[in-house]
Amino acid sequence: MRDDINIDDTGLEPGVPVWAVFGDLMSGLLGAFVLILVCALGMQMELAAKLETEVQQRQAEAKRREALEQALAGPLAAGRVTLNDGRIGISGNLLFAFNSADLQPEGRQVLRSLAAPLAAYLGTRDQILMVSGFTDDRQMRGDARRFADNWELSAQRALTVTRALIEEGMPSSSVFAAAFGSEQAVASNADADGRSKNRRVEMAPTPRPSSAAANTKPRG
Repeated sequence: MRDDINIDDTGLEPGVPVWAVFGDLMSGLLGAFVLILVCALGMQMELAAKLETEVQQRQAEAKRREALEQALAGPLAAGRVTLNDGRIGISGNLLFAFNSADLQPEGRQVLRSLAAPLAAYLGTRDQILMVSGFTDDRQMRGDARRFADNWELSAQRALTVTRALIEEGMPSSSVFAAAFGSEQAVASNADADGRSKNRRVEMAPTPRPSSAAANTKPRG
């Protein structure tokens, strides 16, 4: 004969303490709560660390720009160069005649005034100076055809400025040239004033390549 199993109104067999089931339920809920809390604290700590790193980077960038501005106080006060977001700008008209890569006397004087403070600035940091040449979007014509295009003109101008800085005392290992042609215009090329602004040379301190990266050679 099968014995009947009695179940009370709680749905539990007689003899099973309700507090034991309730304790198991609370333990499970407590464990889930602790897990959620740990995850939330982990995310909060990660966000706080990222925020602190970002603040430190911004502070370091602000100090770097301030130091660069102080180093170039003389040329900046004379109005011969501009400084915007760490980029030193020089009008192409000041450095070169139209469609020419030959340095003008006034341009030579400007570069002479920049060479020493820039060399001193770079000497205290693990940075190198990038000299960038830019042009307007007008195509080469007439005598300017000795340059294949605006890319070649901007490259030659950047090289001319780079060599002039080296001649004025800047270590050759601390400067290099780059060409952008008519790309990255700062004004419209639709009028003469805009084209004049686009014909420029910019210089910007950038991180020096690490020795390991510089010595790495591709394998054939």
